Amino acid sequence: MDVPLLSVVVPVLNEEANLPELHSRLVESLAGHGRPIEVIYVDDGSTDRSSELIASWTADSGFEIVLVKLSRNFGMEVAMSAGLDQSQGDYVALMHADLQDPPELLPEMLATAEAGADVVYARRIGRDESAVKRMLATGFYELMRRIARVPYQGQAGDFRVLSRRVVQALQSMPERRRFLRGMVAWVGYEQVPIEYRRAGRHAGRGASYPALVRLALEAMTAFSDVPLQLATLFGTLTALVSALGALAIAGLTLVNVISISVWVWVLIAVLFLSGVQLITVGILGRYLARVHEEVLRRPLYLVDSVERSPSSDPPVSSESARTT
Repeated sequence: MDVPLLSVVVPVLNEEANLPELHSRLVESLAGHGRPIEVIYVDDGSTDRSSELIASWTADSGFEIVLVKLSRNFGMEVAMSAGLDQSQGDYVALMHADLQDPPELLPEMLATAEAGADVVYARRIGRDESAVKRMLATGFYELMRRIARVPYQGQAGDFRVLSRRVVQALQSMPERRRFLRGMVAWVGYEQVPIEYRRAGRHAGRGASYPALVRLALEAMTAFSDVPLQLATLFGTLTALVSALGALAIAGLTLVNVISISVWVWVLIAVLFLSGVQLITVGILGRYLARVHEEVLRRPLYLVDSVERSPSSDPPVSSESARTT
């Protein structure tokens, strides 16, 4: 069998309402290439009929369809990593199943990659989303621009096309808590943006705000040590303010300007210092949690099953779990 020109990796979690439209638009957008196209759907613990829909396409689709069912929900970043491990194409596209990222943009992104770019990423110049989500997203990307130790790519999500050597570089990265768009930016090589306006979800609900906040925290702790520097800064400023405050209170008391019970100031100082200490310990705890998870060396994910179109072959070194 010919090696696919492109592998499209789509993480899926309860996307039954979106999958038929997504699959139809993928087939229509990518039809006509001389070499095979591979679409890899990674079922990340869905509880609806998502996997049944995908399995029905493996028999009669014009594309090579792969259904990877993980043993449970591991999270979108890990699901995309599982798809990368199963991919065989010279180029690999990452996209979500909610149709906010248009499949019709893939031919242009693939052409740019074939012209020499190692990464072609879709950069958002507008969003058809709620004002709250737009505000939070803008704030997150601006914060990452200021503190991250990787090249800033604007408001670019996971929608991108990668060359095979970039995929191999990502597979060599051992971290368990993953933020793929940051990892791709870290790799370097030639990375080219394509601008587009992001649509709203076709159907269903997206990630909750708590889940988005957790992802943002993972991104910050994975690619910046600024939070640790802030902890040191808070401690220094607190010590300085406390010392100046103590001197001021002592001076005003000596000249009989004020007369306040010493226990009030002791209580205020203790509460203030305790709050700063808790913030600092919390920041340190997030980094320590990352170290703890890496030390455990559990597999990144476990695969329940893999179903492929009859014409497609499994990867040469396919594994049920990645442990590197």
